[in-house]
Amino acid sequence: MQYWLFKAEPDVFGIEHLAAQPKKTGRWDGIRNYQARNFLRDQVAKGDAVFIYHSHCKQPGVVGIAEVVKAAYPDPTQFDPQSPYFDSKATPDLPRWVAVDIKLTSQFKQVIPLSLIKQQTVLENMVLLKQARLSIQPVSEQEWQAILQLADN
Repeated sequence: MQYWLFKAEPDVFGIEHLAAQPKKTGRWDGIRNYQARNFLRDQVAKGDAVFIYHSHCKQPGVVGIAEVVKAAYPDPTQFDPQSPYFDSKATPDLPRWVAVDIKLTSQFKQVIPLSLIKQQTVLENMVLLKQARLSIQPVSEQEWQAILQLADN
């Protein structure tokens, strides 16, 4: 099992949206960054654990945990001309983008704010702090445990 951090804009599709889905399960789609796509396509696997991180909001931070329940498959939004994620170069035979399905397993009582994460020496090399714009990020087991400890306090 691997650990990940998936970034979301809470006004577009945040943890509350995921919690409201049937079986608290939803498609994580719309990823249009090649490095993030490659993580989803090549490394994210069924059973992996995911921190849900809210970005572009008043208090960015980790808000909960999900599990990957379906590995990468072609993102259907790339084929939909009405979607903001439409890609005219993508075809069903040669899809360019992938999605995964995740299931919410827990929602934190409070946000673990980015400001607190930045204060933790053990997290100083976290991808979140080094490549802040990357929407799909690997998380080490040590980083995972450190964030869980922050959530428990």
